[in-house]
Amino acid sequence: MCGRFTSRHGTGEMGTLFGAAPVGEALGPSFNVAPGQLVQVVLEADGARVLVPMRWGLIPSWAKDAAIGNRLINARAETVAERPAFRKALRERRCLIVADGFYEWKTEGGRKHPMHITLADREVFAFAGLWERWTDPGGETVQSCAIITVEANDFMRAIHTRMPAILPQEDEAAWLDPSQKDPAALLPLLRPYPSEAMRAREVSTHVNRPGNNSPQCVLPLE
Repeated sequence: MCGRFTSRHGTGEMGTLFGAAPVGEALGPSFNVAPGQLVQVVLEADGARVLVPMRWGLIPSWAKDAAIGNRLINARAETVAERPAFRKALRERRCLIVADGFYEWKTEGGRKHPMHITLADREVFAFAGLWERWTDPGGETVQSCAIITVEANDFMRAIHTRMPAILPQEDEAAWLDPSQKDPAALLPLLRPYPSEAMRAREVSTHVNRPGNNSPQCVLPLE
């Protein structure tokens, strides 16, 4: 799964890097993005990319309670086309969730060691994501999203059995293309990122608390 990540560029910078026009609330850098928080999401609308804030934790349009989003922060690539919570979004509401690293905890010596994983060849990148629009009983609309996960590659397998689906830059446009609605064409884009292009370093347990959000979260452990 992917339960925490970093996005150390604010909305303005991310909009420039992904060629997307910011819409709505501007978000600042985050060293410890956690479920339930607002994240930066790229969509394609009317032939142009936009960057919008969304709540991390997908709330299906048919949900009776927003709390279901707490359990839907990830969608497994293997079942995303069949699960009721995700199958319509796969066809109609795909997005890029922008980041520059993610955390995973490696179990070793009876303890869990937080690791910060980044890419060697890209400063920022995008997780393959899905999004939904939900209206609460009071009439307020909430936009929310989930990160798709895949089986771990050889590099990540030493840390965890799964990893987020990171899209190569050349696949981002195909994933966002609103005219493509066939799961058979979309699912092949969801694959483990190349092992040789990934890096990991152990960081302090400061990151374990979602409320901690400072550069200390990503400092390598001495």
